[in-house]
Amino acid sequence: MKLPRTVGLAVAVLLVAGTVATLAQIGLAATAGPTANLADAAGHLRVPADYRTLYQSLGSWAIAADGGQGSKEIHAVYASPGAVDAYRKMGHFPDGAVLVKEVFSASTNEMTTGTVSHADKLKGWFVMVRDSKGTHLGNPLWGDGWGWSWFDADKPLQTASTDYRSDCQGCHLPAQASDWIYANGYPVLRH
Repeated sequence: MKLPRTVGLAVAVLLVAGTVATLAQIGLAATAGPTANLADAAGHLRVPADYRTLYQSLGSWAIAADGGQGSKEIHAVYASPGAVDAYRKMGHFPDGAVLVKEVFSASTNEMTTGTVSHADKLKGWFVMVRDSKGTHLGNPLWGDGWGWSWFDADKPLQTASTDYRSDCQGCHLPAQASDWIYANGYPVLRH
């Protein structure tokens, strides 16, 4: 009589183990999915698919027009899933965190609330991937703890950048002390 009970117990243990393994795989897929495969083996980046629905909005920037009222560009920035929570806990983005900045030309119009600028035509994306370990040594788009790339609006899979130091980092020099990120511009990063 012990054999059927032992078999039943073994089946129950196998079912529980299978369920745990399946849930773990689902959890890993959900975590890895939005950031997986953003860099090929050589470190060439691409714009992540579905970042607008899968990533968390960090905030937006309005770049003032050179003359007159309004803005000439609007920048909307997104962070990969879990990156904001990790930043709040650690004070920096963890390895693998992805930041995507959309760059739009702006249109400025008079509205009942006043002069308003809004995002108009997408110019392109700027993508950064946190990499404190120097994963892609020798690739000129990786360094100083990040992978860096600009993508024109019509080429989300092919970077226009050739070297992060000359093509990307200059805009981030004032933010060097905060790990190259203008964290002060993103209220969601504060506790």
